[in-house]
Amino acid sequence: MDAYRRFANTHEGDVTRGGRLFADEQKLACSKCHSIDGHASKAGPDLYAVGDKFGRRDLVDAVLLPSATISPGYGTIVVETKAGAEYQGILKQATDGGVQLMGADGKLTSVTKAEIKEQKGSSISLMPEGLQLGLSLQEFTDLIEYLTTLQQPDSALVSNKGMPLVMPELAKPITARPFFSHNLTLPPSRVQTGLTAVHQVPGFSNIFLVLHQKGMIWKMEKNVTGEEKSVFADLTNEVFSERGPNGLLDMAFHPKFRENRKYYLKYQVFEDGKVATIIVEKQFGGDFKADSGLQPRRVLKIVSVAEDHSGGCLQFGPDGFLYIVMGDTGPHNDPNGHAQNLGLLLGKILRIDVDHNDEGKAYAIPTDNPFRGRSDARPEIWAYGFRNPWRFSFDRATGDLWLADVGQDRVEEVDMVHRGENYGWNVYEAFEPFSNQFRKEGRNYSVPVFAYKRKYGNSITGGYVYRGDKKSSFYGVYLCGDYTSKRIFGLTQENGVLKTARQIGTLPQGLVSFNDDEAGNIYAVGYEGMVYLLDFTTARYDTAKQD
Repeated sequence: MDAYRRFANTHEGDVTRGGRLFADEQKLACSKCHSIDGHASKAGPDLYAVGDKFGRRDLVDAVLLPSATISPGYGTIVVETKAGAEYQGILKQATDGGVQLMGADGKLTSVTKAEIKEQKGSSISLMPEGLQLGLSLQEFTDLIEYLTTLQQPDSALVSNKGMPLVMPELAKPITARPFFSHNLTLPPSRVQTGLTAVHQVPGFSNIFLVLHQKGMIWKMEKNVTGEEKSVFADLTNEVFSERGPNGLLDMAFHPKFRENRKYYLKYQVFEDGKVATIIVEKQFGGDFKADSGLQPRRVLKIVSVAEDHSGGCLQFGPDGFLYIVMGDTGPHNDPNGHAQNLGLLLGKILRIDVDHNDEGKAYAIPTDNPFRGRSDARPEIWAYGFRNPWRFSFDRATGDLWLADVGQDRVEEVDMVHRGENYGWNVYEAFEPFSNQFRKEGRNYSVPVFAYKRKYGNSITGGYVYRGDKKSSFYGVYLCGDYTSKRIFGLTQENGVLKTARQIGTLPQGLVSFNDDEAGNIYAVGYEGMVYLLDFTTARYDTAKQD
């Protein structure tokens, strides 16, 4: 394996020969499992713009070690029937009547709910290991060369002011400085996991809580002599993080935290044979040094259809209500139209009152929620039409709600969310029409403020509007970034229309989250274990290399 890796990373391949190998169903059969047209129609990830998404070294490792990092939505599902048969494949459809799996050969298998004895996920990819063994070193390199050429052409997307073809880089980028000396990781396991969020404890400028996907929360206390690391809470026995982007995703502090010590967590559990997202209310101890240890109060439970796209954020708004995002939960393409179905909480932003209870609920519905009182809609919904919202925030100066929604195979988007509006998925993917299957007469679809195509990244991470130093050229700029490319972007808008978009820097690790503190400083979280403080003092937003 090392020989193939070294050769492919140090030699050029022949694109034409590599393309023939990709299409050769007798030798490799890549084309049986992978589409390259952007429609994700086969069992493996669509490779339409894989050369934009990943560098050469990443492509080499993806072929050599297919189970090391499995793309969300492409994890193997194993179904055992009561008759003793076993089926493996990618989940293409899941309904109350049963499931539909697609195998590596492209064939579909349908299993009714009545037939299923057990359904479970697997950490082993459908793509077999050892594919390189049937190739010479040069043939393997030819295949990699072909994959690097699969890039998204500019002509593939309709030109729109909110989706600039070029995002200029700053003449001098911002700096990401390690904020803690510790790299906050857990011992390696068969499933890759990492950090998900950082939060300053309200009222304590030097105390931060750092969340790990597996359910660990560390308390990091900065002092004149350095920093102290301790375990604030260990939820690893109850948090489900075995497959996909599941686990402990975020936390939020009650607006009256200093009085009631309440905080809220969003994470996945595995209950009754299914993955579910839960929101729980917990409490600090009286000295504010650790969790109280009291039994948590479960506020909300939302069962997933598949094991992906659970969204990744919750926050209290300026109005004191708790806002929660949920993705469509898969499978790819949202085949059941979850995001457009107002009778479901999937693919939505929810808004609830955790200080009061309605009958039968652990929360109340705010009186001005847009769908309250409608028989065809869940009253918790604030806005809808989202695929997999990964971080949202409120501008502390204006109250504007900014949200980043992870795209499928073509673009990533940023929305400014308003009460009751529909943001399009899966009728639209950002500005682009996607499907008419769940389009309804009379519905309007709000457009994003900003979108970018695959050459800039393939997994957006939402951030914050910078409201620190009022003299800074970054004051009022919305910051977001991309988990895979590690790029950090800066945006400005006027009346919901994009004015400027810049590449303002990069993060050394996978960019999984942003957060701000009470002073307006902004932090970026590296999935691999580091937390960074963003330094804007040596850069200017209005000075770019090109415009």
